[in-house]
Amino acid sequence: MAVGRGTRKAGSEGTVLHLMSRVLVPRSHEGVSLVGVNETSFKGFLLQARAVGGATSVGSFHTLTPNVRVLACSSLPNSSLSHTNREDKQNVTAIWIATSGTEHVVFRATVVQNYFIFWTEIQSPVLIATMPPFASVSFNKMPCLKIFNNSMMECVVFSLQISTESGCGTWKFCFSNPSGCSPQDPNCYFMSSVALEGSGYKLEMSGLSDGYVAIGFSDDTIMGNDDIYVCGRNAADLIEVQHAFSTGRTTPIPKPLGEVEVLSTSFNKGITSCSFISRNAISTQSRDGGNLYYIFLAFGPSSAGQIQIHPRIPFITNQKVNISSFEQALGGSRSTPLIIKAHGALMLIAWMTTGSVGMISAKFLKKSFKTTLLGKDTWFQVHFLMMILTVAATGVAFLLIFVAIQGWSSTAGAHAIIGCIATILSFLQMLIAFFRPPLQNNWRFLFNWFHMLNALVIKVLAVAATFLGLQMLSNSSSPWMVQTMGGFVGWEALTVILMGVNQWLKKKEIYEDPQAKVKSEILLLLIYLCGNLAFLIALLVGIGRS
Repeated sequence: MAVGRGTRKAGSEGTVLHLMSRVLVPRSHEGVSLVGVNETSFKGFLLQARAVGGATSVGSFHTLTPNVRVLACSSLPNSSLSHTNREDKQNVTAIWIATSGTEHVVFRATVVQNYFIFWTEIQSPVLIATMPPFASVSFNKMPCLKIFNNSMMECVVFSLQISTESGCGTWKFCFSNPSGCSPQDPNCYFMSSVALEGSGYKLEMSGLSDGYVAIGFSDDTIMGNDDIYVCGRNAADLIEVQHAFSTGRTTPIPKPLGEVEVLSTSFNKGITSCSFISRNAISTQSRDGGNLYYIFLAFGPSSAGQIQIHPRIPFITNQKVNISSFEQALGGSRSTPLIIKAHGALMLIAWMTTGSVGMISAKFLKKSFKTTLLGKDTWFQVHFLMMILTVAATGVAFLLIFVAIQGWSSTAGAHAIIGCIATILSFLQMLIAFFRPPLQNNWRFLFNWFHMLNALVIKVLAVAATFLGLQMLSNSSSPWMVQTMGGFVGWEALTVILMGVNQWLKKKEIYEDPQAKVKSEILLLLIYLCGNLAFLIALLVGIGRS
């Protein structure tokens, strides 16, 4: 590692390469940046990693800056790092990857300042081969090259073995939820990207999951036609990197890993983490071209190496981003598309307000209204109007979700199945009601029983589907919408009980005030409506903000 001209100065004469004293993990990444201090520049360099006591290079380099190239030494590809021209340089950055079975390592370098002055035999402290704890990695900056006690360069040393928030917005792209969180935090979902020289990216992802964590590259905020990388369990229950393509309606289609080099995978204290280099082109069947994408960050269970539907909407960037940039993406909230929000709002209104009022009016208000409206009993007209609105809202919401998903999803889960059954029974209920037999017909009692039991089944299914839908929209750390829905159901149940008791008391003639201007059941209905609207508005606001 010596040049053949000028004045040669050995490191022992005052030229010393200082690296952070640290541990070395098999397949780990060590990043080193040489930066000229006070605008001092250098023209050339040669850097290698060698096993202690060894004479040949070990590991491989990946470049991160221009004017730098990798060389093959000792028949080992990419085992040395050097310059491509004689232009002045002040900042050179690269990643060194340890190979499996690598023992203790030292870095050795030759640096050329100009034609007459160069330094050889610059040697770093020993990197001890061991396994560090999960959160022992840091980002540090320190002097690494001294020329006769005058600092000429400084060295930024960082480990890329395990995901870390250090460097986000400085030398790598990051996206996380909560924003700016540390991957070592169990509540943090994190991904980062470093663009490599030439082509490709060094990608990391991590999050709390005993199944999988995945990142997706999309042209829009709706799943479908997305390039996906999955960090999850395989059939042998080991963490591995998988490549897939999402259609949005079925389980993602597996793809060959292609030009992917897996650097590390781990499962520690519930956190699943993967680090890898991909030189594959991002394939999204892009409609507008370019290198900007929405980033999806999802997590969920897996079974026998097959990822399952994620129980919650993925975290999505607020806008398209360039993962080659050095930025920290904004967003990270589960941004629900408007069409899905409309679906949820209509279903909620239908089955927790209009449907409930219609059912209560038919059950408890028959004797409260003695007048008629448009030739029919007033209670019946109220019931009829509310149920027509319920079926109409259900039908529109049903169509909206199929438009949003563009068909049926094989991974839709219980929410979609229960919702479809409730919708079908709703239209069946309306159809049979239009062809009900007259009051005097001998078969009228069969209609009454079927109408009542079918309504009860629909109500139970609708409430269950609503709970599941809100659970999909809720934040895992604060599922307040699900809890509010519990209060909503409890309020309706309490109203039905009170109205039932009131009806029983009147039937037994235990209590009834003939002088009352407002009948007790009407008063109970008004009180119920006040509470119902309060719960409804709260949940609609929650859906709007989801």
